[in-house]
Amino acid sequence: MSERAAPAYCPYCGDEDLRPEEGSHRRWSCRACRRVFEVSFIGLLAPGGPTPAAAGEDGMANVGEC
Repeated sequence: MSERAAPAYCPYCGDEDLRPEEGSHRRWSCRACRRVFEVSFIGLLAPGGPTPAAAGEDGMANVGEC
């Protein structure tokens, strides 16, 4: 499998009219709300690690927050 999966909908408005943005293979633009966003894989939770509910509302362990 050489192709990357494309997002199915905009994470902000839910519209499905997404286009890849130039400059990055992870960057997408939504034609409905005109937002540009990136999709990236952060990692896997370790076995026995925090559950998504314990990690935060969005399932992330507050990665990159200041």
